[in-house]
Amino acid sequence: MAGRIRQADVEEVKARTDIADIIGERVALRPAGVGSMKGLCPFHDERSPSFNVRPQAGFYHCFGCGESGDVYSFLRRMDHLSFSEAVEKLAGRIGYALHYEDGGAAPDTTGRTRLYAANAAAAEYFRGQLSSGEAEIARRFLGERGFDAGAAAHFGVGYAPRGWSGVLTALREKGFRDDELSAAGLVSQGQRGVYDRFRGRVVWPIRDVTGQVIGFGARRLHEDDNGPKYLNTPETAVYRKANVLYGLDLAKRDISREHRVVVVEGYTDVMACHLAGITTAIATCGTAFGADHISVLRRVMGDDSAAGEVIFTFDPDAAGQKAALRAFADAKRFNAQTYVATGPEGLDPCDLRLQRGDGAVRAMVTTKAPMVEFVIGQRISCFDLASVEGRVGALRVAAPVVAELRDPLLQPEYVRVLARRLGMDTEDVRREVTRAGRSSGDSPRTDAAPTGAPEGAADSLRPTLATLPRTRDVAMERDALMGVLQFGHRMDGDIVARAIGLPFRHPGLDAVRQAVAGVDDLSRPGWAADAIGNVREPFRGLGAELLAANFPAQNDDEAVASATDLSRRLVMRALEAEKHELLGAIQRVAPDSDGGRSIRIRLREIDAERERMLAEE
Repeated sequence: MAGRIRQADVEEVKARTDIADIIGERVALRPAGVGSMKGLCPFHDERSPSFNVRPQAGFYHCFGCGESGDVYSFLRRMDHLSFSEAVEKLAGRIGYALHYEDGGAAPDTTGRTRLYAANAAAAEYFRGQLSSGEAEIARRFLGERGFDAGAAAHFGVGYAPRGWSGVLTALREKGFRDDELSAAGLVSQGQRGVYDRFRGRVVWPIRDVTGQVIGFGARRLHEDDNGPKYLNTPETAVYRKANVLYGLDLAKRDISREHRVVVVEGYTDVMACHLAGITTAIATCGTAFGADHISVLRRVMGDDSAAGEVIFTFDPDAAGQKAALRAFADAKRFNAQTYVATGPEGLDPCDLRLQRGDGAVRAMVTTKAPMVEFVIGQRISCFDLASVEGRVGALRVAAPVVAELRDPLLQPEYVRVLARRLGMDTEDVRREVTRAGRSSGDSPRTDAAPTGAPEGAADSLRPTLATLPRTRDVAMERDALMGVLQFGHRMDGDIVARAIGLPFRHPGLDAVRQAVAGVDDLSRPGWAADAIGNVREPFRGLGAELLAANFPAQNDDEAVASATDLSRRLVMRALEAEKHELLGAIQRVAPDSDGGRSIRIRLREIDAERERMLAEE
C-alpha cells in the first residue's frame, strides 16, 4: 500500500492549478475587485453572492456561511473526497506524476477514484459497442430521431449488449473488481453472482459538471425486455439523481454566459435542443426537477439578479401539467424569471426537430410564456368561466398563485391579468389575492440569516470584519494585514517583515499577524492560504475574511503601493510610540548616566530612521 504523497508534490500540484478554474466549473464567477472573483456560495443557499475566490492566493471564503479554504478543501467538500483523492484528482487533471513516501507510483485504488475510472471505462466500452452488428437496433433508434453518428459521438451515446456479462467481462480485464463495479452501479447481484445492469439498451453517459462520467441512463429497445422504459444508475457515492442534470457539462459555459437555461424532459430532448442551437438545454435524470437541481443551476448561472431566464418545457398532458405546477412551487427559489415553452401540437423538442426542423425548436423557446401565466391557465382551465360559480371557483384556485409573487411590481400586474381572464372586477380579484396571501402565511424571503450559516457567526468571541472596532488604529492594522495577505508576494520584503513583526493592538488581528509572521517565503504560491490555516481559533475566520475581502484599490499596482504605504505607517506608528516612551524615560534618569546616554542615542536613531522612511514615500 502506497504511503503519503510527498509534500513537495502536494504543493506543486496546487501551485499549477488555478483555483478559479476548478471552482468556476461549479460556480459562475465574475470579477469583484482587484484580484478577486465572486459568485453564489455552493455550500449554502443564498440570494446574493457572498462567495469570494482569490486566484492568486489559491483561496476561497464565503462571507455568508464562513466556509473557506484552498482548492483541495473545495474538492473535498464538493465531491466528498479524502485529501489524497483530491490531490490525485488534480494531479490527473494536469498530467502530473505523483510520488509517494515509500517510492511507489501513484495508486489508483481509492474508492471514489475507482468509481470514476470504472464509469469512464464503461462509457468507452458502450461507445465501442454502438458500431457492432448487434447495435443496429440502437443506431436505427437514434437515426429515427434525427441523430447521426456525429451526434451520437458528441454526446457519447453507446449501446449495452444483450448478454449478461459484456461490461462485466470487459472491465474485469481492465483490473476492476466486482465489488467496485457493484459500487459504481454497473452490475447487479443475482443468485448466481453479479451480472450487467444495462443489457440490450441504448446508453447515455451522465457526467457531472466537471465532465466526469458518474452514471448512465439507458432506454429499452427490445420488445421482450420486461424492464422499465428508462433505467438509470442507482444511487452511488458519486451519483445522486437529486442534484444531477444531464447535459450540464456541455451547457454550463453558455448557461453562465447567457444567464439562461432550458429545462427539458429527456436525453433525446437535450440532444435535439443542442443540435438546434439551444446549447443551454439540460434535463433531470429519472427524477422530478427539485430544490437541489435549482441550487446547482443558480450557482452555474450566477443567479443573483432578475435578468436571467429559466425556461421549462412540459408535455401538455396531465403528467406535464403536474410537473409544471410542481416546478412552479420551487421556481420562487430562482432570482431569474421563469417561463414555460410548449411545442405546437404538444410536440417535445426531439419530435419537433424531427418533424419541423431546427428552426421550430428555436421558435418554441423564443415564444415562451411566463410560468405564472401558464400555471394560472392550468388552474382555471377546468372551470366554466361562462358561469358565475365557475369564475368564482377559478378565482379561488388562481388567487394563491398571484399571492405567491413577491415582486411588488409583478403582483398588481397579474391581479389585472387574472381579472381580465376571468372577466371580473379588479378590486374583487385584488381582495381575494390579499386574502389568499394572508391565509398562506407567506412572507418575503431575506438573507439575514443564510441557510447553513454557523451558529454564533456574529458572536463577539469570533470577530469578523463587520464587528471590528471602528478606530483609526484598527482600520490601519486591518487594511495593512489585508494588503500583505493579498499582495505580499509583490511587496518589499524588508518593509513587510518589519510591519508584520510588530505586535498589533487588536487581539484578533494580532493572531492573524502572528500566523503571517511565521511564513518564511511570501513568494511561494499558496503561502497566504497556509498561513490562514495556522491562525489560532477563534480568529481563523477573521483571517479568511482578510484574505478574501476586496482590497480598496483600482488595480494591482495601486494595491501594492497602498499596502506598502500601510506597512510603513505601522512601522512609523511603532517608532513614534517608542519615541514617546523614551522621552518620558529620559526625564527619570540622570543626563550623564549610561542610561541617559543610551536613550539619547536611541532617540537619534529613531529620528534618522523616520527621516529615511519619509524619504522613501
